[in-house]
Amino acid sequence: MTDTIAIIGYCSASAMFLLMLMALAYAIIIPTTDRWRKNYFITFFSLLALCVCVTFTSAILYAKPELADAERVSCFIESILISTLMPMPTFLLLHSCKEKLIGNTLLNVVVVLWIIYFIMVEVSQFTNIFYIFTPENVFYRTRWFPLMLIPLVLIMLLNIVGLIRRRRKLSKRYITALLIYMIPLTVFIIIHAFVDIELILFLGVGICALSMYSLIVSDHILQLIRQQREIAEQERKIAHQRASVMVLQMRPHFIYNTMMSIYYLCKQDADKAQQVTLDFTTYLRKNFTAIAEEELVPFKNELDHTRAYLAVELAQHEGMLYIDYDTSHINFSVPPLTLQPLVENAVKHSLDPNGEPLRIKVMTRQTDNGSEIIVENNGLDYQPSNDNKPHIALSNIQQRLRMMCNGELTVAPREGGGTIVKAIIPNT
Repeated sequence: MTDTIAIIGYCSASAMFLLMLMALAYAIIIPTTDRWRKNYFITFFSLLALCVCVTFTSAILYAKPELADAERVSCFIESILISTLMPMPTFLLLHSCKEKLIGNTLLNVVVVLWIIYFIMVEVSQFTNIFYIFTPENVFYRTRWFPLMLIPLVLIMLLNIVGLIRRRRKLSKRYITALLIYMIPLTVFIIIHAFVDIELILFLGVGICALSMYSLIVSDHILQLIRQQREIAEQERKIAHQRASVMVLQMRPHFIYNTMMSIYYLCKQDADKAQQVTLDFTTYLRKNFTAIAEEELVPFKNELDHTRAYLAVELAQHEGMLYIDYDTSHINFSVPPLTLQPLVENAVKHSLDPNGEPLRIKVMTRQTDNGSEIIVENNGLDYQPSNDNKPHIALSNIQQRLRMMCNGELTVAPREGGGTIVKAIIPNT
């Protein structure tokens, strides 16, 4: 039976040592903004790894008469290392609750109790009050041995009470991890005080290790999630700022040509001049309104914005620009500044003053997975390798589609010449 327990103990110690090394490496390499917590976990797992090494050494030295003095020293070091597990959760608890360590009542009492235990262990090195090493180097506990463990039990009970009192300051994740750390270890210490089986205490130490390892892994996972959210939020803000800049950097020649067209129309066709002025004003107002939008907007708003813009362009390019709408499906939402820049991009880069008239068709389609906006033209052929400037606007739209509604933008050559741009908006 003794041999079986010894084998189980060796196997458990080996597994725990590997766990400690893995946890220690993890604590060292993971990036974190909380240097205190990183150092805490490195110290914690280093102590546990050292404790396992000392336990192995003590097992080798045990029952060898010629090594009695070395065994006594090894037992002393092992007792001190295991005892450091009792105040360790106190430091983590107070730090997590953002309490000062210096002058803290809970920490002061815990330190005093730990010093009392240290003194008892020191006394046991020179007396036989708590345990005895026979000349054959065999360990025996006296009836006063449970008394030596009382300070450790009191430390753990104080930690549990302190955790319960501070539960509102901690996340459920930390409360669970610390309770898993404290309660089993407390129970195993009490059992160890009356049952002389080292494996029981070792089992409690293993549970502590697993609890802290799960905590450090979950901390890292949550940190990665927060970083991903921050990156996504930054990308969303950058895309919105680019959209704002794109609006603010309206083509000066477009504004100039519009104003000159209105000027000449005032004499030639006053009614038309009035209509172009209204369309241009509507276009400007919707442009600046779109800057402030950070959520999806009804497609009808985008369509009205586009109609106002194209009405102005039609007045300037009469006979050279024709627009066709097939937009019966409008009951969906899109990121602001989606359709109008697509149409403007087609006018700006596909209209050839010396070629055939530019025909632009704006269409919407309802699909099983969502909605589609299609802008096609018969203008200059689509050449992605030599057409970098148009892609500034298109990539901006594509980025906002992806971030705001998980949408997609595709650009392809049109059969017979020209370009087809398709914005795909999934169902929300």
